[in-house]
Amino acid sequence: MSDVGQDALDAYSRVVSSVAKAVTPQVASVTLRRGNGSAVVFDDTHLLTNAHVVGAHDSGTVTFADGTEASFRVIGADPLSDLAVLGTDSHAHEPARLGNADDLVVGQLVVAVGSPLGLSGSVTAGVVSALGRSLPVRQGKASRVIEDVIQTDAALNPGNSGGALADATGRVVGISTALAGVGLGLAVPINPTTRRIIDTLLVEGHVRRAYLGIVGVPAPLPDDVADRTGQRTGLRIVEVVRSGPADRADLHKGDLILTVARERVADAQGIQRQLFGEVIGTPLAITVLRNGAMVDVFATPTELPVG
Repeated sequence: MSDVGQDALDAYSRVVSSVAKAVTPQVASVTLRRGNGSAVVFDDTHLLTNAHVVGAHDSGTVTFADGTEASFRVIGADPLSDLAVLGTDSHAHEPARLGNADDLVVGQLVVAVGSPLGLSGSVTAGVVSALGRSLPVRQGKASRVIEDVIQTDAALNPGNSGGALADATGRVVGISTALAGVGLGLAVPINPTTRRIIDTLLVEGHVRRAYLGIVGVPAPLPDDVADRTGQRTGLRIVEVVRSGPADRADLHKGDLILTVARERVADAQGIQRQLFGEVIGTPLAITVLRNGAMVDVFATPTELPVG
């Protein structure tokens, strides 16, 4: 190996070992009556993990890399984002620094820290393989797609779920999930939308969501509309749920959504980030492109059923 290649490898190793040293004390192994996983300390007395890790459990034990243990209770869980907040009386571990996954780029170095197969403090490294992946999840009769999921080639196995995915500076940008299957590295992003979910779980223990009843895919705007509006992409409606809020508002399959509540929409997350409890029952202005003309409608979201 050339000196240049060796220097590059040494630099890579230094970054990974530095991140591992910083993040490993902030990640705990989660032990439940049935199963295990990982969790990340994000403030003095709370940890963040996947909702599917805790399942129907309301308490359990966390074990840190230094061997210390603490009991926890489940403060709140949101299966539709696959996030859960745990509360503990332990103050012994410094919280992780949370980053913003919206700033990630494909090819960027990331480090996963977790407890695969119950082996606490395990570290793997790789790159961001893809961004904007979608992960279908379900809670009772309600289903949703987690948008902007991070895909990485850092190895993730059962037990890694709920662990940290960190960038080269040691900021946690995702919560790893092995929900999709062994060997497929995915992480729920830490970004403004999920930070809002975490804050809601801390206060209320659950997340209420509004429901419009549409399924859409990103689609480019016609050049003339894009030039006029400065917006390049919208959300093409591919399905309208019969008798749902969107159907009652006269939205149609094929409509291209430009804005919701006057906020530009470029993908499904652009709508989902607005559909929280406070807009239930509140008319939302929706602008769509239909047959070359802009059409404004008002749709009143209902509460998304989760039973």
